[in-house]
Amino acid sequence: MIIVNGHLKLPVASQDQAMDAMNTLITATRAEDGCIRYAFARDLLDPEIVHVTEAWESAEALKAHGQAPHMAEFGKVAATLGITERDIKMHEADGGIPL
Repeated sequence: MIIVNGHLKLPVASQDQAMDAMNTLITATRAEDGCIRYAFARDLLDPEIVHVTEAWESAEALKAHGQAPHMAEFGKVAATLGITERDIKMHEADGGIPL
């Protein structure tokens, strides 16, 4: 399993446009083969932070996601949002232990 997590920092003024693009991206991505989880969430204490959480069946599925047309479309929108920070990392993991 591949876990991807991190955050983006974008101005509050861009967030309505960002959320529309993210909703489109999330819907398309969740339909992809190998996608277990794909979500964005606003930080409760810092309104400019958006957390990214993903889980994929394999590195190959994540690679295919990166080449998907909806990722290219999102990239075009993201370039206009004024993102000032992007810290997103991939981790290999097993299925985990329920808490």
